[in-house]
Amino acid sequence: MEISILDAIQSLHTPWLNAVMKFFTFLGNAGWFWIAITVILLILPKTRIWGLTMGTALLLGQVIGCVIMKQLVARPRPYNSPDALVTASQLLIRELKDYSFPSGHTQASFASAAVIWRMNRKAGAAAFAVAGLIAFSRMYFYVHYPTDVCTGAVLGLIWAWISVRFFRPLYERAASALREKKQK
Repeated sequence: MEISILDAIQSLHTPWLNAVMKFFTFLGNAGWFWIAITVILLILPKTRIWGLTMGTALLLGQVIGCVIMKQLVARPRPYNSPDALVTASQLLIRELKDYSFPSGHTQASFASAAVIWRMNRKAGAAAFAVAGLIAFSRMYFYVHYPTDVCTGAVLGLIWAWISVRFFRPLYERAASALREKKQK
């Protein structure tokens, strides 16, 4: 059934949509886009705690999702399936050598978007839109099954939740200090 969903998505391909999806997949490559935002948050004193939170969420996803889970599940990429409509030689992006489950692009994107959402709702909504497009691009290019992407999104949200919970005392301390400063 998952292959049939991926096959249906292939009917959406057009040259301009291929270019758009390549851009969004590129944003998710090695998490560079989300890491860059994390670094910016870490540099700015007002957002340093959020940078720590996002960095922690990304680290959890990398270690647990990409290093441990991918090896344990060892799910081949959809283009390697005997039922695949698209083969490795037909991919519009480079062939990947690691396993498919869960989607690391999606996991990093949703972890980061959730942290940004907690920090600022408007920026978070934009981050979730980007995360959704990155996630969709992985199925568009036939490199992830829908369950890889859905699981990556859920895991990303879990890593963000854990990170926010872990750093909550720092947020509260910073908010308290800000209130005291305003009262003086």
